[in-house]
Amino acid sequence: MTESLIADGALPSGWRKSSHSGPEAGSCLEVLDNHPLGVPVRDSKNPHGPAVIVPAPAWSAFVTAVGNGDLPS
Repeated sequence: MTESLIADGALPSGWRKSSHSGPEAGSCLEVLDNHPLGVPVRDSKNPHGPAVIVPAPAWSAFVTAVGNGDLPS
């Protein structure tokens, strides 16, 4: 797997809070749709920090596992 990174996550526009983020303000994951390399993910509390680009199939598997409660807490 090739790791991709956006050094300054504030540069791309169009971020949205993930529907799987917690309702409390401290747990906000943001994703960027329609990126050519996969699904960029960043911490909303650090918008100028790095964002990791996760391959779309891996992101889909992760979201499915979260939705099914398959991940340990």
